[in-house]
Amino acid sequence: QVQLVESGGGSVQSGGSLRLSCAASGYTYRSYYMGWFRQAPGKEREGVAGIDSDGSTRYADSVKGRFTISQDNAKNALYLQMNSLKPEDTAMYYCAASAGGTWYALGSRGGPHPASFAYWGRGTLVTVSS
Repeated sequence: QVQLVESGGGSVQSGGSLRLSCAASGYTYRSYYMGWFRQAPGKEREGVAGIDSDGSTRYADSVKGRFTISQDNAKNALYLQMNSLKPEDTAMYYCAASAGGTWYALGSRGGPHPASFAYWGRGTLVTVSS
């Protein structure tokens, strides 16, 4: 059974940084992709960043140059380094993973599309104050 558990959320001031982590268990696909999504109250879930098993990455236009997605295969972990945070980054952040494969659809804002992902964590809350 695949489980994804996020951690690292919290409250920061505008311009600050946070590093989110996602611990994956039971996930044994050799070819895969994983991603970070976020959802603010009253808004649709938005793809923030994606990475595949070859290490190729994609980012939503709104976070390019500020966020970095990375993975540690030895630790079965996914990370999202978030710098220069803005109040509009406030949201629940979710880790997600595919059921194999290395191709995923992109959303209208450049990040991964949630429909391409089969497994989801419960989320970690990020709050950025001005």
